[in-house]
Order: sequence, then structure tokens, then C-alpha cells
Amino acid sequence: MEFLSVFILVISFMFFIAIGTPVAWSIAISSLLTILVSIPSLAAVTTIAQRMATGLDSFSLLAIPFFILSGQLMTNGGIADRLIRFAKTLVGSLPGGLALINIISAMLMGAIAGSAMASASAMGSILGPKMEKAGYDKEYGAAVNITSATIGLVIPPSNVLIVYSLASGGVSIAALFLAGYIPGVLIGLFLMIVAAIWAKRKGYPTFKRSSISQIFKTFIDAFPSLLLLVIVIGGIVAGYFTATEASAIAVLYTLILGIAYKEIGIKNLPKILLESAKTSAVVMLLIAASMSMSWIMSYENIPQNMSDILLSISDNRAVILIIINLLLLFVGVFMDMTPAVLIFTPIFLPVVKSIGIDPIQFGIIMVLNLCIGLCTPPVGSVLFVGIGIVKTSIEEIIKPLLPLFIAMIFALMLITFFPKITLWLCLLYTSDAADE
Repeated sequence: MEFLSVFILVISFMFFIAIGTPVAWSIAISSLLTILVSIPSLAAVTTIAQRMATGLDSFSLLAIPFFILSGQLMTNGGIADRLIRFAKTLVGSLPGGLALINIISAMLMGAIAGSAMASASAMGSILGPKMEKAGYDKEYGAAVNITSATIGLVIPPSNVLIVYSLASGGVSIAALFLAGYIPGVLIGLFLMIVAAIWAKRKGYPTFKRSSISQIFKTFIDAFPSLLLLVIVIGGIVAGYFTATEASAIAVLYTLILGIAYKEIGIKNLPKILLESAKTSAVVMLLIAASMSMSWIMSYENIPQNMSDILLSISDNRAVILIIINLLLLFVGVFMDMTPAVLIFTPIFLPVVKSIGIDPIQFGIIMVLNLCIGLCTPPVGSVLFVGIGIVKTSIEEIIKPLLPLFIAMIFALMLITFFPKITLWLCLLYTSDAADE
């Protein structure tokens, strides 16, 4: 019976995805078909509906629509231009200056806006034409933009980390946020090194070195935007407010900032609110459907069986981690991050716990794997946004994308096998709190 349930779940889900059914509906329908094997139809429908409703009954989840709205306000509030100008004064004189500007700006924008697609769209639209005009290959520029846009999903505040906290059964959101900083910066540094080497070989132009006064001026200009990260993360870590309360504060702050910059007016708000509501609705439907599938898998003992299978392959910690990374990379290519986190966390978390991996570290590993999936063909959503902006093709972009992709994989391996990279800030915060 268990084998039949797994077969129906996997085959039906793949079938609905293949025929173009939206992911949320594919998850919900395949979950319903799976549970019909075990219980009568009326009870099955009722159970799925209850699990979807229960899945959304969480105070922590309120943070997601608030952060989405904050991201929309930031995207429309002239933030990207200020971040780009600041990044230009810092690294513009280095080899591949515009590419490095893109990476730093995308890291900051992704963290502030909380959306890889928003970051890719904003940076690609602003920097793409500038890079072409300066003599950069548009494929190189697009590859840099695509890979760097995903880093913001690791650097807090991150909606995906909030989802992981929910799926894992209550891992501290504050701890996850702290854990994301060093891995995010590390990936950014690796991408910058690869981009600089590639630009040096191609002989791409650089900007004149900025003076201290210019750096200071652009920093002051960008400071109010950067301050959001301090307010949100500092407030959560210090215990002044929860992640949900922080998200509401982020909305208020970004609204005031957008008005102060004279980029957002009363006439802009209906459109911003509508876009935020549409995005939030999609995300919440994905979460509800994914929670129902997670319950179905638990009901059919799929996580336990998967754990037994993986542990039977090898008892070597490194081997199991490599297998899980490969599976997550594969999942990330074909599935959106939110449902992937909700569905696969209950499957893999018991396995990694049994081999001594901290749930906080595994959360960062999982998110990073899925981030890499966003910029890989054939389904990567950020990949297609980046390609669409510069009007190129997957075939043309593969060559410059490959070394950047390898850099991200290398960072992933370091983060996987060296836990202190992820946990150092968490341990530091814990020890400081204990001292107090």
C-alpha cells in the first residue's frame, strides 16, 4: 500500500506539472489522489481542505505578506539606484567593475526586497544597458545578474527561511537569519572573484577610482535603505520584536522612505498593494497545498522510509550529505523554492539530525541548493527573467554562466562540510546572551 501511495503521489505530480498545471494545484490534486488510496472520497477531500487551512493558521506566516509588501515598496521606491551608486564607488575601479557592482547591489537589493526575481529584474534593467554600452558581452552581464540575484534569498530577512522554520517544526527564525549572513557574503565573494577573472581575461573596462568623499556621499545616500536591515535583524535578534512584528515595521519604514525619496505617492499605492496581494496569494496557496502534501507523506510514512533508505546506502556522514545535496539540486531545477522547502524538509531533516547536522545549518544548505536551482535550466525562474531582460538565449548564456555556477557549488560544499561558517554568528549570539 505504501509503495502504491508513493507511486501515485510522484507520478500524478509529475503528470500535472508536465501538462502545465500550476504548481499549487498540482501539489493539491496529487495529494488528494494519494490519500484516496487509503480513505473514502468524502473524508479525503475534507482532510485535504482541513490540512490546507491548518497549514496557514500560523502567526509566523503573517511575516511573509508583510515582507512581500515591503519588497514591493522598496522596488518602487528608488532604492536600486542608490545601492548601485554606492556599490560603484566601492568596486567600480576593479576588473569587471560593472559586474562587481551588479553582484554587490543584487546582494543588498535581494536582502532588502526579499525577492530574487525583483533583484534580477531591477539590476538587469538598470545595469544591463550600461554594461552593453561599456563593451561588456550581454550574456556575461546576464549570467552575473542571474546568479547574484539569488544570494539575497540566503541573506536575511528571507521569506524562505521563515518557511523553513515553519516546516522544521519551529527552528528559531532569529538564528536562521543570523546563520544566513556569512554564507551569503561568502557566495557573493566567490562570484566576484570569478566575474573579475573573466572580465580581466576579456579586457572589459573599469571606472576611475572613487575618492573617500565620493564613497562617503553615496554611503550616506544609501544609508537609510541599508538601515532597514539593521532595524529588522537587530530588533529580532535583540528580542524587541518577533519576525512578524519586524515585517510590519519594515512595511512602515519602507513606505516612509519611499515617500521621503518622492518615488512613491498616493497614486502609486493601489498598484503596489495589488501586486503584493497577488504575490502573497500565490505564495500562501503554495504553502497551503504543500502543507497538505507534507501531511500526506507523513501519513504514508514516506519520510521514515526515505530516512531508512538513505541510511541503508551508507552510514558515512559525507556520503549522505552529498546525496541530499544532489537530490536538492535536482529538485531546485524543477520546483519553486517554497513548496520544495515545505515538502522536503520533513523528509530530509530527520536524516540529517540522525547524523549530527544542526537544523539551522541544514536550513541554509537547503535554501542555497534551491537558490542554485533558480538559475539553472530548464525551469529556473530567475534564469528566464535574466535572459528575458537582455533578450538572449539559454544556449548563449551557458558559457559565462558555468564558471559562476561552479563557484556557487564550491561555496555550497564549504557550507555543507564546515558548519562553523553557518553557525559561528549563532554561537556568538548565544554565548553573548548567556553572559548577560
